Amino acid sequence: MSRLPVYLGALLATISIRVGAAEAACGDISIAEMNWGSAAVAAHIDEIILEHGYDCDVTLVPGDTIPTFTSMLTKSQPDMAPEFWINAVRAPLAKAIGESRLLLGAEILQEGAVEGWWVPAFIIEAHPEIQTVDDALARPDLFPSPRSPGKAAIQSCPDDWSCQATTRNLFRAFGAADKGFELLEPATAEALDASIASAFDTKTGWLGYYWAPTAALGKYPMARLSFGVTHNQVEWENCTAVPGCESPQKNSYPTSQAFTLVTQEFTEKAAPAMDYIRTRQWSNATINGILAWQEENRASNRKTAEHFLKTHEDVWSKWVLPVVQERVRTALQ
Repeated sequence: MSRLPVYLGALLATISIRVGAAEAACGDISIAEMNWGSAAVAAHIDEIILEHGYDCDVTLVPGDTIPTFTSMLTKSQPDMAPEFWINAVRAPLAKAIGESRLLLGAEILQEGAVEGWWVPAFIIEAHPEIQTVDDALARPDLFPSPRSPGKAAIQSCPDDWSCQATTRNLFRAFGAADKGFELLEPATAEALDASIASAFDTKTGWLGYYWAPTAALGKYPMARLSFGVTHNQVEWENCTAVPGCESPQKNSYPTSQAFTLVTQEFTEKAAPAMDYIRTRQWSNATINGILAWQEENRASNRKTAEHFLKTHEDVWSKWVLPVVQERVRTALQ
């Protein structure tokens, strides 16, 4: 006897259960709106999808990595941090997960957060032999310093950024000064971005520290150079990331992981949305483009989230059931 009717019956029952779950009422949800671009926009995307797709009552609250983690751990508030970088709290997070106090959803940054030294893509197009930091340092003529005629330059980070120490140490580890380079440390993030914009406006070489996902990499095509060595975590912790380390060695940046973090209470009152939380992730290229649109249009995080949902349905429609897709589409009309 054919098993097809039995199979179809089971399939329809499964679909019915999932659709029924999507129909179930959600509770009051608080979401951390972190204080950096990609995470802030993600919070507003979650607000829209959870409110209109799952009938949640969502409140956004200000957030930052350590304060948000501490509050979620001790007070179970907020319920959710859409883009939580776990490197800073790996040990206590693992303990909280083991005790079922906190849970990880999807790794929202599909490729992780990427740091390194970058050059404009037009430099690589003109000089395809440049693939590594050493290759770039062998061509100081391609990266003229805007401050010192006859010198080349590597752009670093503002004073209060941790990457200033790593860039200084790597500058010394690669012997950049002996190869004709000076290290420029902009006063602000805006000054760092302005140096990239100027390089593209004048088609002048630029070499320095940057990271993704960011608006600048959505606007300006850049290529990340290889450091020519694998990441050495011990060296990184003992020297590369330590200000003023005496004898830094060549090293490469680690990839930082960012997940959606939720409380146990969230999984209970917003259970229908857990499939979404476990699925939602996007590529750095997608985020870079969205953040570039936000900057160019001077748009709020809310408007940027709406723009993403209207123009990237091919991305977010994979995160939810068709019934949820339709509700979100209707809400955006």
